[in-house]
Amino acid sequence: MKDIVVSIPDKEYTFFMKLVKSLDFVIIKELEDEPPTKQEFLNGLQQAIKEVNDIKAGKKKGQSLKDFLNEL
Repeated sequence: MKDIVVSIPDKEYTFFMKLVKSLDFVIIKELEDEPPTKQEFLNGLQQAIKEVNDIKAGKKKGQSLKDFLNEL
């Protein structure tokens, strides 16, 4: 499966979405245009710090750098 990003003028969006949805092999994942709010960012950062602390304490298994980079 390959991913692509397509930019569509606002006035053509409805037509384009109808066209794409008619293709049975396409999966549509709409992306958010807005960055996360300050609270969402802080919540994500807090969760990341908790995960790091759990890994350091041996409560959770870490991930190799190779696996992490392959996810990107």
